[in-house]
Amino acid sequence: MPDTYRINSPYNNLIKLNVTPGHYATPSSHINAYIDLTTLKARSSEAKAVAKSMCSEYMATTVVDVIICMDNTDVIGAYLADELTNSGIMCMNAHGSIYVITPEQNSMGQLTFPDNVIPMVQGKHVLLLLATASTGHTVEKAIECIQYYGGIIGGISSIFTATDEIGGYPIHSVFHKNDIEGYESFSSSSCPFCKNGVKLDGILSPGGLKRL
Repeated sequence: MPDTYRINSPYNNLIKLNVTPGHYATPSSHINAYIDLTTLKARSSEAKAVAKSMCSEYMATTVVDVIICMDNTDVIGAYLADELTNSGIMCMNAHGSIYVITPEQNSMGQLTFPDNVIPMVQGKHVLLLLATASTGHTVEKAIECIQYYGGIIGGISSIFTATDEIGGYPIHSVFHKNDIEGYESFSSSSCPFCKNGVKLDGILSPGGLKRL
């Protein structure tokens, strides 16, 4: 089993990445390091620290009406809504509170919202929240979904990103790929590990890691 090491955020000692080098497959790429975000997404103290760090990117943002959470980031999304509200971010919702919602995914992999949730997106200013932004596949799907339902994208935030912008939108992140020495992402057809016959160490999904 590869050795795991830790990267600490310079802004808050509660925010840490556990990184395990190896050969891993995601739904859209192969990567050379598993970045464990489990406790950052699920443990309240760490999720709140991540939200506080993300909030600073939007102090000058005019309006945030809804936070759309991907990759099981709902806990962070709820804390981020509180942080933004407490910082004085404007919200056009009648009750002056920010919605925190998650899209559904149909059998074809398309993101959708049920009828009762659509009014929370249509004509609303959206902050898109993700755990990781690597190849851009998930972000692009989310952007397409938000725009289809009439949402107005005001910002995109991710705990970790391997790119600075996707679809013309800058990605605000707590950690960047430059924080992980040698981090690389490949398409499955161009993966050097696969070409050299190196077996996968695991398969990654929004829910976590399944070792092989």
